[in-house]
Parts: sequence; C-alpha cells; structure tokens
Amino acid sequence: MLSPASRSPRILLLVPLLLLLLLFSAASAWKKDEFRNCKQTPFCKRARGRKPHSVPSLSVADVSISDGTVAARLLPSQPLRQATAVDDPESDTVPPRPLLLRISVYQGGVLRLHIDEDTSAPRRRFQVPDALLPDLDDRRLWLSRLSSPASGSSSFYLADGFEAVLVHDPFEIQVRRKGLREPVVSLNSHGLFDFEQLRDKKNDGEDWEEQFRGHTDTRPHGPQSISFDVSFHGADFVYGIPEHASTSLALRPTSGPGIEYSEPYRLFNLDVFEYLHDSPFGLYGSIPFMLSHGARSSSGFFWVNAAEMQIDVLAPGWDDPAAPANGRIDTLWMSEAGVVDAFFFVGPKPKDVLRQYTGITGTPAMPQKFAVAYHQCRWNYRDEEDVASVDAGFDEHDIPYDVLWLDIEHTDGKRYFTWDRLLFPNPKEMQGKLAAKGRHMVTIVDPHIKRDDSFYLHKEATGRGYYVKDATGKDFDGWCWPGSSSYPDMLNPEIREWWAEKFSFQNYAGSTPSLYIWNDMNEPSVFNGPEISMPRDAIHYGDVEHRELHNAYGYYFHMATSNGLLKRGNGKDRPFVLSRAFFAGSQRYGAVWTGDNTADWDHLRASVPMILTLGLTGMTFSGADVGGFFGNPEPELLVRWYQLGAYYPFFRAHAHQDTRRREPWLFGEHSTALIREAVHVRYSLLPYYYTLFREASVSGIPVMRPLWLEFPADKETYNSGEAFMVGPSLLVQGIYEERQKSVSVYLPDGQSWYNLRNGVSYTGGVSHKLEVSEDSIPTFQRAGTIIPRKDRFRRSSTQMVNDPYTLVVALNGSFAAEGELYVDDGKSYDFEQGAYIHRRFIFADRKLTSVNVHPANLGGKFSSDCVIERIVLLGLPSGAKKAVIEPGNHEADVELGPLTLRGGSSPDAITVRKPNVRIADDWTLRIL
Repeated sequence: MLSPASRSPRILLLVPLLLLLLLFSAASAWKKDEFRNCKQTPFCKRARGRKPHSVPSLSVADVSISDGTVAARLLPSQPLRQATAVDDPESDTVPPRPLLLRISVYQGGVLRLHIDEDTSAPRRRFQVPDALLPDLDDRRLWLSRLSSPASGSSSFYLADGFEAVLVHDPFEIQVRRKGLREPVVSLNSHGLFDFEQLRDKKNDGEDWEEQFRGHTDTRPHGPQSISFDVSFHGADFVYGIPEHASTSLALRPTSGPGIEYSEPYRLFNLDVFEYLHDSPFGLYGSIPFMLSHGARSSSGFFWVNAAEMQIDVLAPGWDDPAAPANGRIDTLWMSEAGVVDAFFFVGPKPKDVLRQYTGITGTPAMPQKFAVAYHQCRWNYRDEEDVASVDAGFDEHDIPYDVLWLDIEHTDGKRYFTWDRLLFPNPKEMQGKLAAKGRHMVTIVDPHIKRDDSFYLHKEATGRGYYVKDATGKDFDGWCWPGSSSYPDMLNPEIREWWAEKFSFQNYAGSTPSLYIWNDMNEPSVFNGPEISMPRDAIHYGDVEHRELHNAYGYYFHMATSNGLLKRGNGKDRPFVLSRAFFAGSQRYGAVWTGDNTADWDHLRASVPMILTLGLTGMTFSGADVGGFFGNPEPELLVRWYQLGAYYPFFRAHAHQDTRRREPWLFGEHSTALIREAVHVRYSLLPYYYTLFREASVSGIPVMRPLWLEFPADKETYNSGEAFMVGPSLLVQGIYEERQKSVSVYLPDGQSWYNLRNGVSYTGGVSHKLEVSEDSIPTFQRAGTIIPRKDRFRRSSTQMVNDPYTLVVALNGSFAAEGELYVDDGKSYDFEQGAYIHRRFIFADRKLTSVNVHPANLGGKFSSDCVIERIVLLGLPSGAKKAVIEPGNHEADVELGPLTLRGGSSPDAITVRKPNVRIADDWTLRIL
C-alpha cells in the first residue's frame, strides 16, 4: 500500500484530469453553443428590437365579401421608413407589394385570418399542407354582409355573443363580445405587424447569406420573416406552445419590466441532448397554439406555420412601464418564413377552446388498449436471450407489462427494417412468444437511411429521386447513427405512400401483427448539420426550402409510418406509432414523449407541466421516460417516478445504453414491491383510462388535465404544475423531493375528496399538509364521481379482457355520483360503426343505475359477458344491510370491505359484494 506522502503527488496530478472530465460532462449534457439564440437569429433579433407602433402601419383597402369570406388588401398607410439598426439592410429598398387578406368564420366560434403576398411575388410562399382536417371547409359559415358601426372598421358575426372587427387604419383584428364590445383576442393592437416580402437579387453585391458555427445558409430568396403582436384580454395566464421544459405550467414572461434577460420561447424541432429542466429553449416538437385563461373566460390563438418560430410573452408594462396593463397578456410572435394562417378561438370556457382547436387539427386517435398499459424499453436489449430474460423477469416478480421495445442495435448495421442476424436470428418466433402472453413488441424506425449501395432501401430511394436535396440539387448527405445518411422527402405524398408500403409483412421481413413502431430522430436529427439538424436551404418537393417546413418534417414521417401500419392491417388494425418530433395534428397519428430527460428530481417535477402542456395542445397520448433516460436513478427516485408515471397517459420506462440496467426487480425486494404496486395501480385503472381516451378521441379533452381545466373558477389552480387531474375524477400530487416527509396538497373547491388509498374524506377549497408515505403518492377521488376498475392482475392487459369490474362510487354532499365506462374490442375500428358498450352510472336516492348512452342510430354491435363483482361506496352513511338488484329482484350482500384487493388493504369501505350485474345491461341496484 502506498504511503499518504507517496499518494499525494498522484492525487495532485489527477485533480486537473478530474476537472477536465467534469467540464466535459457538463458540456456534453448541454451544449448551449451548438444552438442559436435570438441575437444570433436575424429575424428574431430584428423583430424583438422593435418598439410598439414603430413598424410602418398598414391600412385595409377594398374590403368586400367574396365567396362567403371577408377579402381585402393591406397597403402601406404612411411613407416608407428608413432602415433602423435592427432591420435588414435590404428590407426597405423595394416598395412593398399589397398583401392579400382573407377572413373566414367556422362553426363553433373559430375565426381564420389569412395574409399572403399577391401573385406578383417571385415565388409562392409555403403553406403547410395536410395539417388541418380535410373537411374544415365544410364547416365554414357563409358570411353575407359586413357592418360598419363606425367609420374605419368593419364587423361581422363570429358566434353567438361574439363578433369580429377588422380595423382599417392602422390594420388590426379584434375578436370581442358583442354588445359589451369587450375584446377577447386581438392582433396588431400594438402595431408590430411586419411582413418581409420575397424578392429577387438585383445584383451580386446583395449578401443574404447567414453563418453559424461554420455552416452557411444561402437564403436564396432573401429575408421573408413575419412578426406580429397578439393580445389576450381578460387573461390571468397563458399556456401552450410546446415543446420546452419547465417546472411552470403557465408561460412565464420573457421580455419587459422585471425580466433581466430571457430568450423567447423557441419553436424549432431539435435533437437536444440531455436538455435543461427549465428553459424556453425549443425541444423536439412544435405546436404554435397558445391558450389563455382568466376568471371570466378562456381563448386561444393558433398559427399554422412550420418554419422556426420565436414567441415572447411580454410582462405588464412592456409597452408603457408607467402604466402597466392589468387583465391583459400581450405576446409577440415571430417566424422566419411562411404566411399568416392564424386561427382565433373564442372559448369562452377552457374546454370549448380545446374543442375548437382539435376541431380544426383533429382529435387524438383512439389507441389500442394494450398501448395504454405499461411499456418496457431500453437502449438496447442485447439479443433474443436478453428479451426472453426480461420477459420472464416480469412474470417471476408478478409485474404486468404489455410491450417490450427494441432500439437501434437490433438492426443490421443501423439499416432499418432489418434484424441483426446474430443477435436476433428468429424475430418472428421471439415476437410469437411475447404474443402468447398477450404482449407486443415495438421496434425503432428512424428517417435517416444508410447510404449503402447494397441496402435495398437506399437503392430504391436513390433510383426514384426520393431523398431531400441539398442547396445544389444533389441528394442531401448527413451524418446520423448509420454514418453517412440521406432522408426521404416526406413532404411528397408519393414518397409517403412508398414509405408506408415498407411496413407490409412482405417488405418488413421478420415483422408480425404484434409488432408496432417507434419513430425517433425525426426532427430531423443530423449530427453534422447546423444545430444538429438539416440545413435550412435544403430543398423539398415543390421547390420548398427546408426552413419553410422544418417543424413539420417529423409530422409527415409520423403520418407515413402510421398509414403504413394501417395499410399493413388492411385498415382494420389501429396503428401504434410513437414519435419524438411532432407538429399540430400529430395527435391523429399516435403518441409522443418528452425525449431525452435525465434521472434527477428536477426532471421528474418538470415532466408534469410538459405532459399537461402537450395535452392542452392536442397531444394527450404523451409521457416522459420513467426513471430518466440519462443517468442512474437512486431507488427512491425510481420508485417515485414509477408512482407518478403510472398516471401518465403514456407509461413507459426507458434508459440510455450507458446507464446501469434498471428493470423493476434490480433494486432490492422492497423497491420491487413498491414499483409492482405502482404498476398494479395503472392496470387497475385501465378501464377508466380507456374510457378517457375515448372521450379525448371524440372531444379533444385530454386524459391528463391541469386542475384549472376542471375548476376554471378556482384561481388557486391556475398555475398548479405539481398536481393534476386524470379525467374529471382523480387528482394526483407528485412527490418531487428526496426523503420528503410531508407535502401540501391543494384540493379544489366545490366538493370533498376521498383519499384513494384509505377512503378518508378531505374538504375542498383548502390546502392540506399530508404526511408522505413511501408506498404511494397522494391521490384523491373527487366526490360525485364513479370510477370503473379491474382489480385482478394478469401478465398483460389483453389477459384481463374477461375479468370482472369494480365500481368505486364517491358520493358528494347530496349522496350522488356519476361516471362512465366505455368498452370495445380494444384493437379494431369496428367502434366507428357502433361496435362498443358505453354506459353511464348514476347514483342518487340510494340507487345505482346503469344507463345506455350508446347512440341508437349506430348499428354496430359489441357484446361482453363481463360483470361487476364489487361496488365500493365512499361517503355512504353506515347502516346499509343489503342491496336489491332489478330486474330480477335478487339480493347482494353489503359489508365493510377493502378499498382495493391488493395485499395490506384494510376493510375501510362499504362494499356491495358480487352483485354480478353485466356491464352491457340496464339495471338498478338499491341500497337498503
């Protein structure tokens, strides 16, 4: 052994090395310099440097009604200004052309504003195709007249109680309450509308190129940005515009008094390695939809634009520090390219805004039932033996799961649609063994195609000219997992159709009907590209620059993959596709997740606002990697993440290949038992979750909800990002600190709440300080609700299909409650023809009634022999003796029983045992 004296020089020599390693670790976690900030982004820098009403104003001319819409031209209303320090030096040398304005109104309180250049522009500006529902025009209202109550404006009908006003000079759009003339949402109230028009170079001396970290963006059509201000009147908070990480649900101000310096919220899909847990920096997806909420009403604004976008939330007093406006939130929207294609949503209730938004972008697809259960993933399960071992481990430890995932290492040299023949020689047999237990497999398929002349997919794409082109017209060649790679041009419908065909059983050798797909790296990620992505001057179908559609590339890839699985199943099998990148409308094609998070408590905390924000913007089928993708969670953090993740809409554990293995049974018997209990909670609630997914697919209302969505008048809920609702009935409070002993839980006003573990009742409208238990996180059922459960546990959800149900009836102060149950075959589209069971359970006057809410005009049929084996009654006064069930006049026992059937539950609740009424039937159960 070395003496202390002899060790000292070695220790001193190691210190610099250790510091270097620490610096490297920090740099690799967040390489800030690899990404542009606003000051390094000319269009953002220009727009952000402007003061209110400093932009030359536009006036509205030639207003008319054309084809049921308002049509007009926008013209300069004053002499052209001289260029300022923040403006593009070329922007004022050419007189602007008139802009064409069109306003349409749609059913349900939706206004659409469209502004574009006229036909004399050098080229057509890009407008995002296929993001909106194809039948949108069928719901357009036919405007027949304009009203001009005062000179200088035109007003027209928008919805009952609302009107739209087009102010002529200077140009402004107002959505307001009719009669009271109270504004709800307005655009250009602060005169910041600016539209950089396309133009041709007049001489070689004009330099439009931009440089960033050695990359050159040629910008062949010059600056083409658009910016404007949007004001939300009567708003206390604004939400939305994912994706960014934050511990705050509400969007914090990014500019104005009291804000020393902050970046705007950036919408630019990027592969961000180990992102910060609290930053306005853009991540993997972009949805330019913002909604506001206040005590009086809610409203929303959505800009259909797939170019890079930067959005400032302006602090009160930004326009006049001496007179800050109250009850109004101003925002500044800035985009590099595109057109103005914007939607205003009048609400007035928060759920109305969500219905209005999903009414134009689509409601979430109805998932298969297995997809709502638990998923086990890792980069990477090594081989078929590893897969079999993990699968057996779940059975051995009595932990159900439904899906096992394979990352990129399962392929032959990162060639997608292939298998490593040494590690996975029998993929069909491997999938068959999982399917025998009712389980499924997911494999990864990314958009980068290995440039290998022996790879059939590359040969086909090259031969057909299906790749995105670089600025010179050659196939774009970038670096990703396989090395040299090219990317299919998914903007082209023909190429999307070609891609979809690759998922057939014939083309995807080794695939089976129980195999589904994961789309990763589809921002798109290009390791040697600017900001780890594709150059903005790359060329797509129709001569569209990549800058114009960047944020929608992953959307089209997701769409093509989902359609491929749909074709594979002859239109009968619901696809499951997880995508990392997303855009408005992605909810129609599958699930998303929050990307490469980290195993720490801050990322656990940030997961809730991130998932809530995704749900508010249509993407309800979302979740975060349980345990954190990077790093090695301590057992306590992992257990807490499972306990919280069991309530995410998408419930998946995932980890980086450099982390230690973390299957649920590897952290000791005690931790295994706690994780098992968390997973069992999710499986018991699958009937409730599946019912909520059905509601989301019809109405657009998310499964996981911020408290204020259910309690819009309760101001205490407006910025609550640590607790959330699952549907209308469950409130969940996460535990976000190590060795936390107590937690304060605010239970919204209006009803009492029942602890889900022991049935104890708590008063609403106040905060409760509760002791923290290691075996669960605080979860409460709202009084007045009924939740369906299944309390028998199998290896997978598909093996629970015929198991009986439990109803948990939580009575309110009037001893009443309601709830619903939706059941279909869990996999096909037969439900669209009416093949489903939909029941409403109503408890009143000591009677529980099952009512059929299936529309009578739908002819499809679905049958089930499942029965209800237990009815748990919370809040019912003692003294109940028995239950009588009609029809049939048969009796069932009433006794004290456990709230759950899992081990350790004490007899805390009045329970009707074995009523054995069928879920498909009408019946009434009377408590005597």
